[in-house]
Amino acid sequence: MDLASQIYVRKSCRNYLDDEIDMSEIQKFISNVNPLDESIRYHYKIFKKDEVNIKTRWRAPYYLALYSENNEMSGVNIGFVFQQVSLYLQSIGIGSCWVGMGSLKEKDSEFVILIAFGKSDRMTRDRADFKRKSLSDISDFEDEKLIPAQLAPSAINSQPWYFKHTEDGFDVYQQKQNILKRQILKKWNPIDVGIALAHLYVENMDMFSFEVKNSYDEMKGYTYIGSIKI
Repeated sequence: MDLASQIYVRKSCRNYLDDEIDMSEIQKFISNVNPLDESIRYHYKIFKKDEVNIKTRWRAPYYLALYSENNEMSGVNIGFVFQQVSLYLQSIGIGSCWVGMGSLKEKDSEFVILIAFGKSDRMTRDRADFKRKSLSDISDFEDEKLIPAQLAPSAINSQPWYFKHTEDGFDVYQQKQNILKRQILKKWNPIDVGIALAHLYVENMDMFSFEVKNSYDEMKGYTYIGSIKI
């Protein structure tokens, strides 16, 4: 199972077949995923399409509902954990898409976001089809180590991550959006950063580490998230 290769072909899937899926292997994979922060409690449930409220024009046969305790790092952690799941689904022929425009029929204070998933025959793309910021736009200087993060999906393609080189890795920041975008993206952008970090982890599993430093450079227009070694 090569999750890293999926980074370079994956696309957010919005075209699904109605085929049934055996959930046992998916649940087994999720139970073994490494979180970014082991102290944050989270869980998930699997629903069928008629069991959730979806505002998109398209539907998937299944949805992962993601839940987490309320923590300043909970969104980042959810993105980190479940983008690994998304890459795994891609590797076994199942498309997926993060869905911000969805909710549960039963309210739950720990609910964070949904991921649509299902069998699909339109779930990959060529590298040239990615519309992403340049490496110099997401870092203090171009570094090919950051390509996996560059290719990560994000809410309305906002790509809010920024990486500043350190002696042994990168300090990771989240872009502060303007007042209009902030109303839409405030909840989703921490998840986006977690998704980008998941891509870097999957590509560098043997070396990846994450910590939140007490001392770091303040950057105008950005919020410090943590620091990584890859």
